[in-house]
Amino acid sequence: MTATITCLVADDHPAMIEAVCDVLEGGGFEIVGRARDGEEALAKLEAGQPRVALIDLRMPRLSGIEVARRAQRVAPGTAVILYTAYGERALLTEALDAGARGFLLKEAPLSDLVRAVEMVSAGQTYVDPGLAGVLATSDAAAKATRLTQRERDVLRLLADGLTNEEIGKRLFISPETVRTHVRKAMARLDADTRTQAVATALRNSLIA
Repeated sequence: MTATITCLVADDHPAMIEAVCDVLEGGGFEIVGRARDGEEALAKLEAGQPRVALIDLRMPRLSGIEVARRAQRVAPGTAVILYTAYGERALLTEALDAGARGFLLKEAPLSDLVRAVEMVSAGQTYVDPGLAGVLATSDAAAKATRLTQRERDVLRLLADGLTNEEIGKRLFISPETVRTHVRKAMARLDADTRTQAVATALRNSLIA
């Protein structure tokens, strides 16, 4: 038996929240939080640490993009999916750079939610077919999808000057696991050294 995937849903329209939650619960996921604006979503992310957060791109107080960015610090184990009625390339690229792991259009069938949540909870990136053409032209998108969330976390802490041992303690993993994540990140970013990997990640806004 695998653990039930926990989810948070944030949208400023109550009817949308209910519709999304009904579909996710029908798919076997556990809803552990609902939020009506970005600040509430971020607070509930930090408190509940869900496996997946489905966040509306445009919300009051904090945008979905800002929630995704801050979530990397307060809930690093949460994979954020942004869903939107908009397909502007600039917004989607910015969202990728902020750390979002999935994108879904509101016009997509609600059943697509289940597949998206399953994929991002497994460490993959989900892109709505309606957005694939937009994202395919983005270099930032291509680079962002190479790194897993954990690899981003490790590189961010390396950029802060922490050692493998210190990173391991911070992330509750062994130093050897840290080294493995660093090696994989270096390979994904075509970097010869860990310093070059960090520099590449910073330059392309993959970490902040």
